[in-house]
Amino acid sequence: MDTTHASRLMPGRDFGARAVARKAVRSGRFRTLPSLRLSVVLPSLVLATMLACAFLPNVLAPYGITDMDNDAILSPPTQHHWFGTDHFGRDIFSLLVFGAERSLVMATGTVLIAAGLGGTLGLVIGYVGGAADFVLMRLVDIWMSVPQILMAIIIATALRPSVGHTIMAVGLVLVPQFVRVMRGKVIAVRARPFIEASRSIGTGHATILFRHVLPHTLAPMFVMVTLGMAIAILLGSVLSFIGIGVIDDRPDWGFLLSQGRDYVTVAWWFPTFPGLAITALVVSINTLANKLKAHLTP
Repeated sequence: MDTTHASRLMPGRDFGARAVARKAVRSGRFRTLPSLRLSVVLPSLVLATMLACAFLPNVLAPYGITDMDNDAILSPPTQHHWFGTDHFGRDIFSLLVFGAERSLVMATGTVLIAAGLGGTLGLVIGYVGGAADFVLMRLVDIWMSVPQILMAIIIATALRPSVGHTIMAVGLVLVPQFVRVMRGKVIAVRARPFIEASRSIGTGHATILFRHVLPHTLAPMFVMVTLGMAIAILLGSVLSFIGIGVIDDRPDWGFLLSQGRDYVTVAWWFPTFPGLAITALVVSINTLANKLKAHLTP
């Protein structure tokens, strides 16, 4: 007697096996669901809070940037100053809220430069190949052999401290990573049969490049943009910390951390909360980027 006929004669056994399988899948799903929710919801809440601070600083900040309390200089966290005050008597929580806009603006501008320049170079060179590809990739290898922070310091030092120059310095540092990712994806896509089919019917190179190749590279590039924002925030904060980044009436988190390091022994809250803000934002973006990468490029 074959198994199909046996399963028809004994439907209960088949239904029992299916019930056990469904129970096992359901139990495994419920075991992994809480951890998945925590790893996604918590970073999303942190990122949403930072975005709210960037878009609504005047609403969320209880004090202004220049509001000083001479009676509460270097005051510890209280009900009036949740994160304490700095050496000028300014509310640190309010400074962090206003600084969120500057940090996110720098990160967004940086990835736009890196993705625009690096993505375009990788797209064209990966499709063309040949000697141009060899020469450009050797230059990229030389560029990437220098540590990112050192290269950012070199470029930023040659320019005067400003938001635009900081964005330019960090953006140029991240260009080689986008070039390599885009080039590798384009090389993989151009070898597929549908590309050869498009060429065989006389489709132009520009049409193939932008209509057939480019859409297949958007998923990894989107992941790179997300990861690049975290790196940009970190590098921008480092430049401000050492005094060659953004230094103006609206300091970013790196500059606040730089100011607070001189008071770490007498006012621990001054450097601690800017450092925690940088850490929370970078870790949240990296976590969401890893989840996005696992989803888009399994």
